[in-house]
Amino acid sequence: MKLKFAMIIAALLTAFPAIAQTNSSEAQAKPPAPHQPGVAAKPADAPAGAQADPAAAAPAVPAAPSAEKVVPAKEAAIRHLMEVTETSKMGDIIAKDINSQVRSAMSRAITGDRLQKFMDDFSQKFSARAPSSNVADNTVAVYARHFSMEDIEGLTKFYESPVGQRVLKSLPEAQQEAFSSGQQLDQQAAMKVLRGLSEDYVELKKMLPPDPAKPEVKPASPPPSAAPSASAPAHGSPPDRPAKTMPVPHQ
Repeated sequence: MKLKFAMIIAALLTAFPAIAQTNSSEAQAKPPAPHQPGVAAKPADAPAGAQADPAAAAPAVPAAPSAEKVVPAKEAAIRHLMEVTETSKMGDIIAKDINSQVRSAMSRAITGDRLQKFMDDFSQKFSARAPSSNVADNTVAVYARHFSMEDIEGLTKFYESPVGQRVLKSLPEAQQEAFSSGQQLDQQAAMKVLRGLSEDYVELKKMLPPDPAKPEVKPASPPPSAAPSASAPAHGSPPDRPAKTMPVPHQ
């Protein structure tokens, strides 16, 4: 189910690349002033001789994006589109993935019942600080920036159609299958290229696995020596002679 929702989201981003693009004016940051290598950089506005503040020198944590106000009619249309495409469940998927990552990391330090208690405490505090509705609200704002009301209505009409429903159902599996088979094709091509280069780069021969198209030829073993026949006399020994029989006296 997680893969299905993730692939649906990826399909939406692939079909509509405008979602993945950022505002170029907002993305450009002012380049930092160059400083001499080996010398600690000073804040740009710090007066000469002033001591650097360790907190100011630490990298700033990016602030969480705030959800923008959207016209109620457009917000309702976007939320309906999110329900149709199941994008509304993205917050739950992200939260579940984060909980899984935290459990995996903390299981190396905390074990037994304490690990479960820790995860219960973390999940409770995490869901209170970051409810899944925050992700939905943020998604509404993102859609509102990139799509007009006509776009939202057109997308909803498409995904509610039989073709759109088949896209939502089959596209994730089709993309996964296409990705896996394409990856396998490229890996086979790369292996053939590497085997071809191994003639010029002998180091590759020790690194590459055996070529299944060219089975390894084992050296021929010498033919086994002929064993003496059981009926044949041993070399140098006299041939067997028939045993002598005593004459039977006549009665």
